[in-house]
Formats: sequence, C-alpha cells, structure tokens
Amino acid sequence: MSILDTQLQMRQWLGSPQGQYLTQKEQAYFDAVVVDIFGFHALQLGMEQCDLLRASRIPLRLSVGLNDGVDLCADYGELPFDSNSIDLIVMPHTLEFSDHPHQVMREVSRVLRPDGQVVIAGFNPMSLWGVRRSIGTHTSYPWNGQFIQLPRVKDWLELVGLEINAGSMACYIPPCSQQKWIDRLQWMEMAGDRWWPIAGGVFFLRAIKRVRSMRLIMPKWRAQRVAKKNLAAVSERVHDDQRGQVGINSSQRIDV
Repeated sequence: MSILDTQLQMRQWLGSPQGQYLTQKEQAYFDAVVVDIFGFHALQLGMEQCDLLRASRIPLRLSVGLNDGVDLCADYGELPFDSNSIDLIVMPHTLEFSDHPHQVMREVSRVLRPDGQVVIAGFNPMSLWGVRRSIGTHTSYPWNGQFIQLPRVKDWLELVGLEINAGSMACYIPPCSQQKWIDRLQWMEMAGDRWWPIAGGVFFLRAIKRVRSMRLIMPKWRAQRVAKKNLAAVSERVHDDQRGQVGINSSQRIDV
C-alpha cells in the first residue's frame, strides 16, 4: 500500500466514531504529559492530523513524516537532525506502521539530547483491539499495522539507552464502529484501570535518555603527621665565668 493510500485511510478512520474515541483519549494523555517537559526543540513523528504537541511550552515544534501536511518531510529512520539536539519526541503509533521500527528507535535515541524524553503510543496486542486485529486478514487502517508487544518495545528502549520512567493504558472499550455502543460501554473505560489494567487497547510509554558521564577519581590525600623521632640529647658546653673553667649544662646532662 502506498503512502498516499495509508494517509487517506488514516484520515477517514480518525473521522469515524472509533477513531474519534481513540483520538480523544490519546490527546488528553499527551496534553497532560508534554506540558511539563521543557527544552527548545520538539518533534512529532506520525499522525500529523492531530497536534499532540499543542500543550507543550517548547518554542520550536515540528511534525515530521513523508505525508502531506507535515512541517518537515523526512524518513523516521534517517532524521535530518544533529545528534543530541532534540528535547522531546512524541511517537503516536509510529512503530506499528514502520518497516524498520528498531532502526527508528535507534535514530530517536541518537537525536535526543541527554535527559531528553520520548513519549510513545502503540496498539496493545493483548487487548480487545488486538483480538479484533487477529481475526481474519485486514488491509485497512489501523488493522493493517503490526501491533507490537509491550515487552518488546521496552526491550528496544533499553537496547538504545532509553530508560522508561512512566507508562499508562487507555481505550478499554472494544473497537466499536458505532457511537451508541461506545456510549453504552463507557463503564468499561472507568473500570479498566482497576480491574484489567494491562488490557487497554492503547499503551503509553515515557522514556528518558540517560548518558553516563565520566567520573574523575582523585587520590585520597590524607594529612598524616610524621612520627616524632626519639633523638638523644646532645651535651652543650658553656663557659663558667666565675670558676674560669668549662662546664656542662646540667639541664641537658646525659649519663655516660
């Protein structure tokens, strides 16, 4: 499927009741997260139809992709940015629709500066959304994507030097196509975090780039006092004016 076909299908699906339900949950999560991340440069990789950086206070915010409507046309696996130059990257369902998701993760780690953060949203295969995808063959968005297991995504983050510092789940309602069923099943959304927290249709991960710096180990200089040597007293000859003879100072007399 071409990029234009995928883009058209994404726009149509995001306009459906099912797509709007997912967009509402993800927009709320990204709004709450990015507002507390500071820096100078932020990127959004994928899903450019939604401004997931709108709540960010970072001055320069760019959407990157190969589709129309992005701020910068580029491949996710070859980002045209210097190493250690980006403060925040959001990735809404970027890995599922990438031919080389591991390469994308390496590139994200490369351009992130030390202590920079990445926020990932992905479809959870261990959910009702994953069951929906596993039934039959699908060629339409989002079921034509490669749903990646959450432990695998965590392993990829660890391999490229990104430390997970937060996570969450959302979209516990089955992937219903009609708005009336979405409204009727809202009780599943409210009970999901309590009763089946790992079965959300979408998972979120936050990770930070940790760089171990070199630590200079200095020798431990200890102020040690030199041991006092026991020296023998030396006789001092003095002149006795009264007796006219040479004597020995009694205060420094030694026995021989």
